[in-house]
Amino acid sequence: MQQAVVDKIKQLPEYHQLVKQRGRLAWQLSALMLAAYFGFILLVAFSPDFFKIVVWGQYTTIGFPLGVGIILLAFVLTGIYVYRANRHFDTLTQHIKKAVER
Repeated sequence: MQQAVVDKIKQLPEYHQLVKQRGRLAWQLSALMLAAYFGFILLVAFSPDFFKIVVWGQYTTIGFPLGVGIILLAFVLTGIYVYRANRHFDTLTQHIKKAVER
């Protein structure tokens, strides 16, 4: 990409809005995932008796559904990001492209 085009893009308010909103969303979702993951690890480290609670049948303790929940949370957060990217960030990107083509 030519430097003139890059400079023109960086001057657009839509570009700054896109960078700010995308970065904020990425940090929020990352913080949520890290909190859930490290919360699980800290629970294992400091309250191992909690994982002795049987929730289903004779052998399924609470650790299994919590672990699966952490994995599912990662998929849900990814889905949230993709939804926002497709609905909002792509619209901003199209505005930026149109502004540069002028």
